[in-house]
Amino acid sequence: MTVRKLIYALVTIAALSASGLSAQRPGQLIMKAELDSTVMEMGRQTTLHLEILGDLPDSVPLLLPDSIWQDVEIAKVGPQKISDLGNGRRQMLADIIVQSFDSGVYTLPPVMCIVGNDTFFSNRPVLKVLPCDVDTLKSIHDYADVLSPKRQIFDYVPDWFADYGWWILLILASAGLGIWWIVTHRKNGQPVAVKVEKQEPPYEMAMRMLEELRSEGLCERGEEKAYYTRLTDILRVYLYRRFGISAMEMTSTQIRHALQHNEATRLTGKMLNSVLEMADFVKFAKVRPLPDDNAAVMRSAINFVDETKPQPEPEQKPEATGGQPTQNPS
Repeated sequence: MTVRKLIYALVTIAALSASGLSAQRPGQLIMKAELDSTVMEMGRQTTLHLEILGDLPDSVPLLLPDSIWQDVEIAKVGPQKISDLGNGRRQMLADIIVQSFDSGVYTLPPVMCIVGNDTFFSNRPVLKVLPCDVDTLKSIHDYADVLSPKRQIFDYVPDWFADYGWWILLILASAGLGIWWIVTHRKNGQPVAVKVEKQEPPYEMAMRMLEELRSEGLCERGEEKAYYTRLTDILRVYLYRRFGISAMEMTSTQIRHALQHNEATRLTGKMLNSVLEMADFVKFAKVRPLPDDNAAVMRSAINFVDETKPQPEPEQKPEATGGQPTQNPS
C-alpha cells in the first residue's frame, strides 16, 4: 500500500465517522456517481460520471486514490464543468475514466470532495469486469523475426558527407563557376581589361548640378528650404572633391574656418559665406528670402565654383640649343 493510498484510507474513515453529523447540516452537497456501463470486459474502459449539486466554489477539490478499488485503475480524470442553477445552487460535472485488467465484481469506494471544512462522499457504484474469451485451439505465435529495413541511396553516404554535403557541393560549384569565368573571359592568354568609367571632374559636376537646380524653379514654387538644402549639398561635395575639405560633416561655421585656412580658398571664401549665411536663415530660422536674394545667392555659388576651378598648366617651351639653329637641307 502506497503512502497516498494510506492517506486516502485514513481520510475516508475519518469522513465516514463524521458523515452522520454532517448529513443533517443545511446546505449539504449532493454527490452522485454513476457508471456509463456496469459491465465491461477486462482491458477495456468505462466512464464514471460524477455530479455534485449545492453551494459550490469555482473549483471543487476531488480526493482520488491511485486506483479506485484494488484492480480498478483510474486512466484519466476529465475537467470539471461548473454551471449556475440559480438560488445559490451550482452543478459540477466531471468524468473519470476507469479501467481494469482483472475480472471480478468490484464495489467502488465513494469519490470524496472537500468544500470548506467539510468532506462529502458519493454513492458506491458496482462494476463487473468479465474475462476475455481465449480460444485454446489457436496456436500462440512467437514474436516476428527482425526485418531488414529498405535501404536508400543516402544510407550508403558517409556520415560526414550527410552533415556537410551541401556545403561541399556549394564550394565545388563556386570553384567551378570561377574557373569557367576565368577561362571564358581571357583573350590570347591575357585577362580582359576592366573598363573603368571616367569620373566627372569636380568643377564640371558642380556647374552642371547648379544649372539643373536653377532650372527647376523650386523657389518659385515656395520650396525655399529644399532649394537651399540642395544648393549647400552641391557646394559641400565640390569642396570635398576639389580641396579635400570634409564639408559634408561640418557646420557652416566650420566650413568658413576651413576656407580661411586653405590657401586656395582664402580669397574666394567670402563669396561662399553669403551662401551659407542665407541657407542657415532659411533652414533654421524659416526665413523666406526675396527672389532677388535667391538669384544673388545662386550667382555667388556659381562665381565661387568658377573662381576656384583648376587652372590649366602652362605649356613648357622647348629649350634652345647652344649653337646656330640648323637649317633643313634644301
